[in-house]
Amino acid sequence: MKVKTNLWLIATLAFALFLSSCGGSAITPRMDNSSATGWAYNDPDWGGFEVVQYVEQEAGPNLTLIEGGVFTMGSVEQDVMYDWNSMRQRVTISSYYMDMTEVTNLNYLEYLHWIAKVYVEYPEIYQNALPDTLVWRDRLAYNEPFVDFYLRHPAFQDYPVVGVSWEQANDYSDWRTDRVNEKLLVDAGVLEIDATQMGGNTFNTDAYLAGQYAGAMGDGLQDANGNPRNARVEDGIMLPRYRLPTEAEWEYAALALIGNSETERISSYRFYPWDGHGLRNPDRQTRGVFMANFARGRGDYMGVAGYLNDNAAPTAPVNSYWPNDYGLYCMAGNVNEWVLDAYRSLSSVDVDDFNPYRGNIFTTLVRNQDGSLVDKNDTTGAMYYRQMGQTHWMSNLTPADVEDELDRDNYKSADNINYHDGDVRSTLGPNWLDDDGQTGSQRMYNYNGSDATTNSGATSLVTDEVRIFKGGGWKDRAYWLVPGTKRYLDQTKSSSDIGFRCAMIRVGSPGGFQ
Repeated sequence: MKVKTNLWLIATLAFALFLSSCGGSAITPRMDNSSATGWAYNDPDWGGFEVVQYVEQEAGPNLTLIEGGVFTMGSVEQDVMYDWNSMRQRVTISSYYMDMTEVTNLNYLEYLHWIAKVYVEYPEIYQNALPDTLVWRDRLAYNEPFVDFYLRHPAFQDYPVVGVSWEQANDYSDWRTDRVNEKLLVDAGVLEIDATQMGGNTFNTDAYLAGQYAGAMGDGLQDANGNPRNARVEDGIMLPRYRLPTEAEWEYAALALIGNSETERISSYRFYPWDGHGLRNPDRQTRGVFMANFARGRGDYMGVAGYLNDNAAPTAPVNSYWPNDYGLYCMAGNVNEWVLDAYRSLSSVDVDDFNPYRGNIFTTLVRNQDGSLVDKNDTTGAMYYRQMGQTHWMSNLTPADVEDELDRDNYKSADNINYHDGDVRSTLGPNWLDDDGQTGSQRMYNYNGSDATTNSGATSLVTDEVRIFKGGGWKDRAYWLVPGTKRYLDQTKSSSDIGFRCAMIRVGSPGGFQ
């Protein structure tokens, strides 16, 4: 009997591995007993506690695994701008996934189509999602063809989308999370495909996990008693959120030092996402061709007719040139890319040395007085719509919302963008505003006197709404192609040379078990 049981377990594990290798979700029940109590899993006679036989996280569409590790973050180039905003420090990054290419016009048009189809009664949602095609205009240049055709013409389908603000890029990432997870549930037989979703009755990952999405249920998952049920986080079917990469993640992925390391020794560092200090390909077959799309000099964006060196004016298809050692394309040149971080000149010496990031605004689920979650279609009280139109219950975590915040050692407020650089602890005089914004006469970061609580003029170009972009673009010089360099722009603004790509956290083992 023991031999038969072991054979059955081996067959179960083999089937789970088969599902994982085919891109399916591992939903095979785990048939052993608890190491804590000895009670049987997935057995209604022993309480019915359900546990799946999970293998490991699968990569979402267009994502590749970036195995984390330690690296020295910061610019290796001479600071010709004298910003001193990218000083070097050693940090460790958790493993994560990242898009192999920048988000394309075609990807974004799919997003716009879905919004127009689903939110017919809310045209402002579609308008808010549209890229600003007028970013191509210049007062002394004729770029109207790009205004008219770059986003929608099929000739530009595989080119990076531009004119997208940081806020719009985040909304796209949220939408992508929901569409990918919806498909995974359909593939697993948990949901039936619903092409008639409209308005408030749309699949949203948060709403589904809270039991507030009324989609047609399949029979792909059953509880211990054999009844169909919804998927849960514990099933491992759905993926974590798509999002913008942090500055540290982006820089780590761009350098791709995994190609220059052996055991724990990095043999040589890099200026660019490739080896050496040169900008041209050294291989015999393609010797002399530029490794990226950038401006070689004043007025030279693509080379001489008959030999277009970078073959792109202005942008190039997102899979152009050569991928780095992580398999990522255009991590230098083509378009700059948004990252999650808010800009501060001294963040490199302030942030933590494990997964460094400035921009945390901690959130919590909004609940009714009885502890139940607020209904996703309730637009009163704590409910709000993001620009994209999805309903979220996520609201800022404030001392008024969470009483135990006073007893915490790891944070004392929800909004931590200003921590160590703009908050009361880092003020320079008695007149700066306190945390509650009720005293004093100035904010350390006050742009153009726009803060209604101040009585002074502009004190800085930096605000909590200013975000970092990196990588260099088609009209930048080589200096900005160095992964350690960075610039910043208000999160509501966009440009003809700023795009983005998505990232996703890796759960479980850093490098995988296969």
